[in-house]
Amino acid sequence: EVQLQASGGGLVQAGGSLRLSCRASGFRFDDYVIGWFRQVPGKEREGVSCIDPADHNTYYLASVKGRFTISRDNAETSWYLQMNNLNPEHTAVYYCATGPPLASCGVNQMNFWGEGTQVTVSS
Repeated sequence: EVQLQASGGGLVQAGGSLRLSCRASGFRFDDYVIGWFRQVPGKEREGVSCIDPADHNTYYLASVKGRFTISRDNAETSWYLQMNNLNPEHTAVYYCATGPPLASCGVNQMNFWGEGTQVTVSS
């Protein structure tokens, strides 16, 4: 059974940093898209950052480029989102997810989702 467990959210002041982790079990994601998504109340879920091994692309939402960095560990069981210089606009529930090759960072293309982790940035 595929399971994704996201963690690392919390309350941080503007300018601070957080590192989100997603631990996967039940499959190896070497050939699958892995990524992070976020959702705020009243808005649609959106892709924040993804790695697509099929085309060797790393995707970032324009507003987080230069602030956020996605990475994966060598054992291929977890991936991370390092978030630096946070501001209140980054407040959201963050989800990790995985999808088929070439899915890019499409919300509707992801097959499996972890439970969200809340990130709150105070001003």
